This record gives sequence, structure tokens and C-alpha cells, in this order.
Amino acid sequence: MNTSIPAARSVAASSRLTELDWLRVIAFGLLILYHSGMFYVSWDWHVKSPRLVPALESWMLWLNPWRMSLLFLISGAATALMTGRADGDSGLIATRSKRLLLPLLFGMTVIVPPQAYLEVVEKLHYAGNYGDFLTLYFQAYHGFCRGDDCLKLPTWNHLWFLPYLWAYTVLVLLALRLRAVRALVAHPGWRHVVAGGRLLWVPWLVFALLRQHLLERFPSTHDLVHDWYQHGVYLTVFVLGFALYGSRDDRHGAWEGARRLRWVALIAYIVVQWMSQMLTDEWRLAHGDDFPQWLLMALRALNAGKQWLPIVAVLGFGRQWLADRDSPLLRWLTLAVFPFYLVHQTVTVVAGHLLAPLQWPLAMEAIALVAITALGCLLAALLAMRVNALRPWMGLSPESKKPGILRYRAS
Repeated sequence: MNTSIPAARSVAASSRLTELDWLRVIAFGLLILYHSGMFYVSWDWHVKSPRLVPALESWMLWLNPWRMSLLFLISGAATALMTGRADGDSGLIATRSKRLLLPLLFGMTVIVPPQAYLEVVEKLHYAGNYGDFLTLYFQAYHGFCRGDDCLKLPTWNHLWFLPYLWAYTVLVLLALRLRAVRALVAHPGWRHVVAGGRLLWVPWLVFALLRQHLLERFPSTHDLVHDWYQHGVYLTVFVLGFALYGSRDDRHGAWEGARRLRWVALIAYIVVQWMSQMLTDEWRLAHGDDFPQWLLMALRALNAGKQWLPIVAVLGFGRQWLADRDSPLLRWLTLAVFPFYLVHQTVTVVAGHLLAPLQWPLAMEAIALVAITALGCLLAALLAMRVNALRPWMGLSPESKKPGILRYRAS
């Protein structure tokens, strides 16, 4: 069977990385479904359904190790494409700062507070109204506590992705001002480190080392300052996206490598997921939760594969199926996905809180939760696109009506 990309879909056929546009839209769509699922699983979240569905957890664990890393990789590729524009690194830093930090400020001020309010209502039985809560919120009140676990206000909740992405973007763009860094990026030799089958195991090894040496010392906080393990993972994939996937020019083989290895990566991911779960379950049945060091090291190595192998598979299938699949729908979704991201979790939290007391059949309630979230996202995107004054606060450029941030770098 001929698995090569047809001539009509060759890399010269399009001026846009449509596969990355599609993957970005799909990744944010999965994020919306994932957060809807968080309402029904036993893991801690802002609000919870009184009718938990533990069976969802096993499915969500297939997404959890890599869903955010894929977004950072795509963002790294987008940043690489943007560096070819004429406004230079300083202009790009200013543009990206406006595009990321204004929505962060708007989100923390307007979008996120309802999540925090309903969280203290449900978890701490707070009796004040929303206006009373906002007074405490903007006073940076830290008295909403369960034991030693205190809610720090104001908060960015799900919008933590924005300050992290901004920090990595600025770091990389400032580093590119150094001649040695530019020479390293331009030199093709180091890219052979992940050429061929090494694309599967070299990043896997990096993630395994990060898990071994940083994960226990720096558990995830999403506070930007103390989150060193997550910085190691997300900055790594951001740089990989910047260096390997931010161009239509595939002379370095990263795109074709992922496409060729897509089935290998997918099957390996399934095997690694199964082995990790089997080892964990068997040990717990026999010995409880006291894991020996050798088993922890083995599990960390396997779990690192769960962080990278699915990304290779997704990139490969994206290259095979989505390259040059442009459409008006894609162009609109590429614009709409940022407002979707900004508002989706607040809509889910509010909808879940209001739906739970109605005691609808569980399947009906879950479908309604997802549908209300989707409708809220759609309305927010339409409003942001039509009100020019609102566009910068919702991550859209007021002066540009061209959809799609992932554009071909002519250089």
C-alpha cells in the first residue's frame, strides 16, 4: 500500500500548516471534553457531581499524560513560523505579550472568578453572594481553607497555560538574539539526534530523566514559580515544536519521521499504557501502595513513554490525514478556538453546578453539560469576533481578520 503523501498534497501545495491548525483545534476540543469529564470523576476539581462515574478515569488517563504537551509543541511550531515576519523579535515579543497577557488579565478578572466562587460554595459552604465574594477575590483573600489547603486569590485556574506559554516564548525569542543560539538552531547536525527511530526514544529518555529527578521534588503546582518539573516537560516540547515542526520544509525529516512511525508510536503507546497499569495494579494487589525504588524507576520510564509516544502518533496521523486539508470551517475554528479555551471551563463549572440538583438521568445530564459548554464557547467566540473592542481581551487581533496563526514562513 502506498503511504506517501499524494502530489496534490505535497508540501509545496499549501502556504499553511493546516495539519497543525487542525491538531490545535482537535487538542482544544479534547480539553473541553476532558474538563467536562472532571465533573464526574473522583479527582479533585472545582465542583463535583454527587454521582461520580469512576469508569471515566481509565479513559481520561489515556489523554492526561500528553494533552497539554501537544498544545505546547504546537505553540512552539507556531512561534517558529512567526519569527519569519518582518517585525523582528522585539515586535514579536510585544505581539505575543499582548495576545497572551491581555486575555490572561481579562480571564482572571472576569472569566475565572465564577469558578472560584462556586468552588467555595460547594466545598466550604460559603454563604455570601457573588458580590461579597468578588470583594474578597480582589483583596487577595487567602482564608478559604480546608486544613492546610487554601485557595489563593486571585487565581488563573485553567488559564495557567497562558503565562507558561508567554514565558517560554519570551525565553526562546530572547535566546535567539545570541549568535551562538542562532547558529545552533540553524545547524542541521543536532537534528539527527531525533532522526529516524530516535524520534521515538530520545525525547522519551529526556522525559524519563525529568520524571526520575524532578517529579517528586517539584510536584505540579501551575503557579509558574515553583513548577520546575512541568517547566522541564513543557519547555522541552515547546523547543521541539519550534525546532522541528515550525516549517513546511521537511529537510530535517521530523514531519516525515512522525508520519512513517505513526503506527509504531501508537502501538507502542498502547503497550506501554497496558504495562504501566498492569505493574501498578499487580503490585497494589499484593503489597499495597508501598512501591520499591526499582519499581518506581520502571514506572517512571514507562510513564515517560506515555508522555511522548502519543504525540508522535498524533503528529504522524495529522501529517498523513490533515496536511493541506484547508477549509472555511478550519479557518473559522482557528480563530474561535482561543475564545473557546478562555471560557469553556467556567461554562462547564457553572452548568455542572446548576444541573446537578435537577437529578436528570445521568446520561442526559452529561450530554447537556457538554452541549451547554459547546454552546457557551460558540456564543463567546461569536461575541469576541463581532465586538472589535473585545477582540484583544479574548485573544484575537483587532487589526487582522485572517484566520489561522500557523502560517508558512517564507524564509
